[in-house]
Amino acid sequence: MNGQQHIAVAIDGPAASGKSTVAKKLAKLLGLNMVNTGAMYRAVVWGALQKNVSPNDPAAVVAMLSDFDFECKINQGSSEVWVDGQLLESELRSDAVNANVSAIAAIVEVRELLVAKQRGLLQYGSVIMEGRDIGSVVFPDTPYKLYIDASEEVRAARRAADGEVDAVGKRDAQDSKRKVSPLIVADGATVIDSSEMTLEEVIEAAVAALTAQGLDQSFLDRN
Repeated sequence: MNGQQHIAVAIDGPAASGKSTVAKKLAKLLGLNMVNTGAMYRAVVWGALQKNVSPNDPAAVVAMLSDFDFECKINQGSSEVWVDGQLLESELRSDAVNANVSAIAAIVEVRELLVAKQRGLLQYGSVIMEGRDIGSVVFPDTPYKLYIDASEEVRAARRAADGEVDAVGKRDAQDSKRKVSPLIVADGATVIDSSEMTLEEVIEAAVAALTAQGLDQSFLDRN
């Protein structure tokens, strides 16, 4: 991938497809740093709301970015997001953040800022990165690409089970139709439909796909 030979495994997919859980399991299995890029966009939403900036006002959001204290760090193999010196965790799953993340993610300047930060994390080690545009925009040249999918009904049920009420169909439409970095199946990605699969079956399918894509056996031998 680069001079340090750090690799990037890209996992994309729609809301509640299970990609975050798959990424976490694979990261542990393969010994990679796990990066949740959705948390980064959610952090921008949270920061905007704290500053009374409307996520639906692109000009105001862009103006906010010039004085936006945002950090993404790797801690014990997982990414963390900090805004104004505060580590954000449960704050990122609030209804207000859920309702506005697609609007923030459609702003060109926000994506440019976060994509640069996402690519920069590769300097700290190999990553498994999940989001909406990892295989298509962030690391388009990586040969290791997965797209985790599931039916809208299954994804809505998963959201409800987690106590979240955002409409996955609406999120799908917003993310797939936006002009900048829309949600797509990246060239070369293996699609895994998790609708009727157990987590173990999805992980097995993911490892098989990465093996077929040429993932070095040394990573697979870690477990």
